[in-house]
Amino acid sequence: MAINQPSIEQRGGEILNVFNKTFGDLLARDPAAFQVKFRKMAASAFAFYRGSACLFYHDIEQEQHVGPFLDNKTKRIWIHGDLHAENFGTYMDSQGRLIFNVNDFDEAYVGPFIWDIKRFVASIALIGYTKALSDQQITRLVKVYTAAYRERVHTLATCTNQHEVPHFTLDTAKGPLLDALRSARTQTRVDLLCSMTEVHDSERRFTLGGGSIELSSATREKVEDAFNRYLETLPKSRDDCASMYRIKDVVGRRGVGIGSAGLPSFNFLLEGKSEALENDVVIYMKQSAAAAVSQHVDNAPNAYFHHEGHRTVISQRALQAQADAWLGWTEIDGVGQLVAEVSPYAVDLDWSDINDLEEMAAVVADLGTATAMMHGAGDDNARYSKLVPFSPEKAIDEAIMADEVRFVDVLVGFAHEYSAQTRRDHHIFVDLFRNGRIPGLPVDGEN
Repeated sequence: MAINQPSIEQRGGEILNVFNKTFGDLLARDPAAFQVKFRKMAASAFAFYRGSACLFYHDIEQEQHVGPFLDNKTKRIWIHGDLHAENFGTYMDSQGRLIFNVNDFDEAYVGPFIWDIKRFVASIALIGYTKALSDQQITRLVKVYTAAYRERVHTLATCTNQHEVPHFTLDTAKGPLLDALRSARTQTRVDLLCSMTEVHDSERRFTLGGGSIELSSATREKVEDAFNRYLETLPKSRDDCASMYRIKDVVGRRGVGIGSAGLPSFNFLLEGKSEALENDVVIYMKQSAAAAVSQHVDNAPNAYFHHEGHRTVISQRALQAQADAWLGWTEIDGVGQLVAEVSPYAVDLDWSDINDLEEMAAVVADLGTATAMMHGAGDDNARYSKLVPFSPEKAIDEAIMADEVRFVDVLVGFAHEYSAQTRRDHHIFVDLFRNGRIPGLPVDGEN
């Protein structure tokens, strides 16, 4: 992809237009939240990249029409939508196994598979740059990731029993992935509960402050009604009992992730599977926004989804084997909400101590494998295969097989070009932000 080089002023205007289209309504509703979001994005080019998926898809939208390796099938794969090097970590699946895999499916949708790959390789080029790797070393990492992705896609496309292809678990993972899984294993529900709640008169309640906000009685009634509707979206289990869903407390939340600025969020404290206080469960309910990629794909399947909360949940269930048993959706005032557990077993991959080139290569190889497993899962569940009524791994395998050398070359070139573009964009963004040129944001020092 050849990226045009407009003037700084032109590119600044383009960034502002994209951000206003994507964030404008939410920013007007909660400028303070976006002051924090943009401050975080200003910290580094990688942080800017994480918070600007909308700009990424604005830049590559034309590729679904002229891009290589895309046909009527490979343009309609379940994709993650925000696949960068820090969106990987651990979770406990519905069978009680600790898994290392892709996480954070807020941007998941149906679209060109190669957009996930490109978003990842540009992110690894940005990480490589911050660690002062040479262009040749960054190229090596991109090639290692691409080769691992290609190998696992081919394995999935040609094997007779995909269930025998292993995920990354305590038994199969190595290096930093195994470290993350072992760290997750040491976490406990009690520690999580102690960090968020306190016990008075033999009953647990949320601790107010630190982002937790007491709700008015009217708001609490509204969110509890939404919770009751959410229960209808959960897979039923023979172990379920009505008491495990009893609400013990509910609070509003501030200060959620960099991608969720301005989106209302609530935490619920539930009884869990027993009356023992250590078995209490915390779940969150968060308003879902439109996926960034959804504005840029041909024949967007918006009519398939009831709302953005439904879209997020269905996409995650399609892409993640044995997803969170608490994962579901609901509505508040007609606006879609995502509901899931605040899990004590979620540990993100930490790149800060991954500095040896050989170790980095081993990690990106594993992440390439994990990406392929995610794409290949898109038809595993018949309930969610309507939008992708074919084998995604076979479609991708055939597309890559047509020109494997070009597949690598395209991704290497894109990684370097878009990493450089993002670094330029970051500087432009910082100057816009610090000089008070983002409409709707208060300028520091103003009342």
